[in-house]
Amino acid sequence: MKRFLLAFLVFASIEFSLDAQNFTNSKLPIFVVNTSGGAQIVDEPKTIAHLGVIWNGDGAINYLTDPFTDYDGQIGIEIRGSSSQWFPKNNFAMETQNADSTSNNVSVLGFPKENDWVLHGPYSDKTLMRNALAFTLGSWIMPYAPRVRDCELVINGDYRGVYVSTAKIKQDDNRVNTSKSGPDENAGDDLTGGYILKFDKFDGLVSDGFPSAYPASPGGVPGGTVYQYHYPKPDEITPPQKAYIQNYIANFEDIMSSPDFADTVSGYRSMLDVPSVIQMIFIQEISRNVDGYRLSTFMYKDRDSVDSRLHLGPVWDFNLGFSNVDYCIGPGYQGWAIDFNDFCPGDYWVVHFWWKRLWQDPLFVKQMKQEWASLRASTLSNEHIFHLVDSLENMLQEPAQRNFVRWPTLHEYVWPNPVITGSYQGEVDRMRTWLTNRLAWMDGAMLALVDTVVVVEPPIGGLVVKPTLFHDEVNFWLDVVGYQRISLEVFDAHGRTIHTQTGFYDDDKVARLTWNAYDLPAGAYFYKLKVGKKPHVVGKLMKY
Repeated sequence: MKRFLLAFLVFASIEFSLDAQNFTNSKLPIFVVNTSGGAQIVDEPKTIAHLGVIWNGDGAINYLTDPFTDYDGQIGIEIRGSSSQWFPKNNFAMETQNADSTSNNVSVLGFPKENDWVLHGPYSDKTLMRNALAFTLGSWIMPYAPRVRDCELVINGDYRGVYVSTAKIKQDDNRVNTSKSGPDENAGDDLTGGYILKFDKFDGLVSDGFPSAYPASPGGVPGGTVYQYHYPKPDEITPPQKAYIQNYIANFEDIMSSPDFADTVSGYRSMLDVPSVIQMIFIQEISRNVDGYRLSTFMYKDRDSVDSRLHLGPVWDFNLGFSNVDYCIGPGYQGWAIDFNDFCPGDYWVVHFWWKRLWQDPLFVKQMKQEWASLRASTLSNEHIFHLVDSLENMLQEPAQRNFVRWPTLHEYVWPNPVITGSYQGEVDRMRTWLTNRLAWMDGAMLALVDTVVVVEPPIGGLVVKPTLFHDEVNFWLDVVGYQRISLEVFDAHGRTIHTQTGFYDDDKVARLTWNAYDLPAGAYFYKLKVGKKPHVVGKLMKY
């Protein structure tokens, strides 16, 4: 009762401010945060505050005058994010706390009990739904993706607009469900897990992680990619734990860089959970996320007794996905996001080498294509995906109007918007059209991926062409009988000749022709190879 009376007095003191902003009720949950004396919330340390959550259930109207129904207690709150900190609409991290500031595990909005939460405030994303869309798609196909629920936020009487309430990525039975790694778990099976690593911008020092021994791209400088400690936290992970996970990643990268990386027994499959990689690729590629694979990219490893392989996930941070970007890969719907290094070679954060190395394994490509076809016929069908988009749009239509009164950006450029539509409906419609085109492009591009190694017997003896999925060059090996003239022609997808090569080769030798295509765009190419008077051979190649 005392808390309710206190809340009533607080509301009375801010009534004029709220009335002025025309916010009295919502069908979304309402988060009300009040700091002592109206203290400003900063980026570390956490500010002690009171949080009240008003949520009367799905479909019900929530009024600011209603009692706090879902949470009513102390929190520690701080600004979070990297580049988003420059936006006037901040993102926040919250810890639900007891009165003595210890962690208080609670269920908020039906989420499983925990104490670390995130309020994401879409600002550059004028659909207000990109993160919610990506996280939900992830939850459909991955073991875990952060749960989401849209809400509206009031801080110290100031209406702050539409937010996405979600769960911070951390080790927990209901989040990233790995074994716990405490400070005393430094030997035996206890030492082997669990760990959560990430590729991301640095929140702290470089010592918060460890560099890769390999360059991110061919010809690059080793150490450019840093694996950051996420769990155990950088200030909690012990020296033996650091040594173990660093050695584990070093062994994994050694395999990925070896000629036999795709061996089904001793290759990468012995250390990498392939389904989790494919699932991550699908969400990053559906959204064509410019930050995908290189930033906000998480991976985890459990104890060897549970699962000795590295898993990719969960998904995080899609503000710039779904065509909300005007740099590097741009807003178009064609092309793989995983090719970021080719689109933007000068960027500091790059896609690490083993992501595309996997695409050089025909078995991996085949598995990815099969899973894509299966999901597109069921879970990730257009019907299911656009039903989700429509549901989010219907839920956000009215709150969006209030949000854009508070943050009048619909007619303004907000980095890195590629288009200014001038209306909320225009933003959603543009994304829906883009997503329709993107899914259609992916369907065709998946079919075009080469999932077999081409080895042709007669009419040209001993012909081997590989890699058929390539980045820089393709080699053609063939047996030569007698003195033979060999000609090679390569065509692009429009049938235009882009390369010709002719030579004469002696008897009883293996001829090798090399086509170097490093300066050509990614896509499908076709070759015609002819030896002497024998019938020519044609084949298909894919550059990534």
